[in-house]
Amino acid sequence: MNEQDIRELIAQVKSGELSRRAFVQRMVAVGLTAPIAGMMLSHSGVAFAAADIPYKPTKAGGGGPLKLLFWQAVTMLNPHLSLGTKDQEGSRVFYEPLAGWDSDGNLVAVLAAQIPSKDNDGLKEDGLSVVWKLKQGVKWHDGMPFTADDVVFTYEYAKNPDTATATIGSYRDVKVDKIEDFTVRVMFSKPTPFWADPFVGSFGMIIPKHLFADYAGGKSRDAPTNFKPVGTGPYVFVDFKAGDIVLAKANPNYHVPNRPYFDTLEIKGGGDAVSAARAVLQTGEYDYAWNMQVEDEILVRLESGGKGKASIVPSGSVEFLTLNVTDPAVEVDGERSSVKTKHPLFSDPAVRGAINLLIDRDSIQKYIYGRTAVATANFVNNPERFRSKSTAYEFNIAKANQILEDAGWKKGSDGIRAKDGKALKFVLQTSINAPRQKTQAIIKQACQKAGLDIEIKSVIASVFFGSDTDNPDNLGHFYCDSQMYTTNMTQPDPQIFIGQMVSWEVANKANKWLGRNRSRWQNAEFDALYRQAEQELDPVKRAATYIKMNEILVGDKYIQPIVYRPKVTAVSSKLAAPISGWDNDLWQLPSWYRDA
Repeated sequence: MNEQDIRELIAQVKSGELSRRAFVQRMVAVGLTAPIAGMMLSHSGVAFAAADIPYKPTKAGGGGPLKLLFWQAVTMLNPHLSLGTKDQEGSRVFYEPLAGWDSDGNLVAVLAAQIPSKDNDGLKEDGLSVVWKLKQGVKWHDGMPFTADDVVFTYEYAKNPDTATATIGSYRDVKVDKIEDFTVRVMFSKPTPFWADPFVGSFGMIIPKHLFADYAGGKSRDAPTNFKPVGTGPYVFVDFKAGDIVLAKANPNYHVPNRPYFDTLEIKGGGDAVSAARAVLQTGEYDYAWNMQVEDEILVRLESGGKGKASIVPSGSVEFLTLNVTDPAVEVDGERSSVKTKHPLFSDPAVRGAINLLIDRDSIQKYIYGRTAVATANFVNNPERFRSKSTAYEFNIAKANQILEDAGWKKGSDGIRAKDGKALKFVLQTSINAPRQKTQAIIKQACQKAGLDIEIKSVIASVFFGSDTDNPDNLGHFYCDSQMYTTNMTQPDPQIFIGQMVSWEVANKANKWLGRNRSRWQNAEFDALYRQAEQELDPVKRAATYIKMNEILVGDKYIQPIVYRPKVTAVSSKLAAPISGWDNDLWQLPSWYRDA
């Protein structure tokens, strides 16, 4: 199907000749996902479909305790200072965005009164602005009213370089102004097809101006509210012990009728993914466990008890190996892994190419992940329309040996290759988690056969994904040669996801290591294409641009995708919990309930 065919189908939807559902089904049949089909219709003046989120309770409360397990413990409760997904999830208990994404990629209003569209004058033809009308009568947990001032302040707070937020990429290039007490306008410097980024989803949570105004900029880490949140969400803060537990109780003044159902909420952290799965699927001690990075055979065995099930939802998350562009052993101006240095081994493309050939992706999928991951050569894997068909992966130890030999890396008496006095020895770090340690072992074994010596380093998950700026072992500091982890795609569009690799997102001392480009990889052509895609209104050309960006990224081989992962959680058989692959797991926490 070509561009003109798509435009004709959109015209039929607008005229009423073709239903929205039929259009989406046709797009899915040719490789487009429902979320992107929805965005295409939105750009053309067809509003998003209304979300149908089942909810049986007829009153708030009475549900008793809701017990959640996060084996990667929460360490921060400010969504804009949260480096890892688990801290974003913890923040989502208390804070809310203007809108979130459902599993079909439809926008669902949360603090917004309605989703902007051309019919309600929220979207403009030129793609240069979007107007959000806010829900009225919403109160912060301390009783203060939620207004447009809070939305504008959140923008000012997040975009300030001195605040050093993890979400600055969503706010840096826009302007936000207050039209009325409950109306704001987001203005773009150029036509912007993916307008639903600021104030939406995991990067869009609104924080209260009256509690954070004195802590913007350089004082951001001093705010008491970073650890004692006051939000608009369904649960009110009770207690928080970083790296251990979050406790909350039902918000008696929540702005949605008959919600929340549960009286109290607990997020318990620590342990490991297998014990978390067991606590839900086998013993029934907990209602839900996050991020089930567990061997599939174990999940199947635990599910047989009948107390719960593994929920597997499509997403764009990818587990990948990143090679450090910089030298973690050298300090420049008080900073290690500085962009002013180059890695002594990985600067040689032959080394990067050999390592890529030494990752047995098929075995990792088959023997570790099973149905919970798919081997891939791409960084961008979903929605399918943005997935490159030109990339490929290969496991070939003999070829890796030959590449290194031809590049002058010779084996010594110890079997380790060296060149110019530099031995091919490096450290590979990741979080403590059985599938990751098994993946490390598979890679290490293959590398040994090619004359590379890998030292394995495993870091406690709450530390590795921690948001503490003084933590030298987290993935943002990257004081190591290489590291492996999953990066999550929390929107049904690759713009923000692949944007973590642009040069202005490099993690460094200046942004307190919260920049999303942890590899320090930089490429001028990639940056230029990103800027081009940001303003490309033609969906066909835009998809082609992202595909090319992906090919540049993986072709340089500093970033080496291993498997892409659907969102896998453990859920009690009695818990009704709508999960979306395009937003935080807790995006619809107010609608969770226990079915009799």
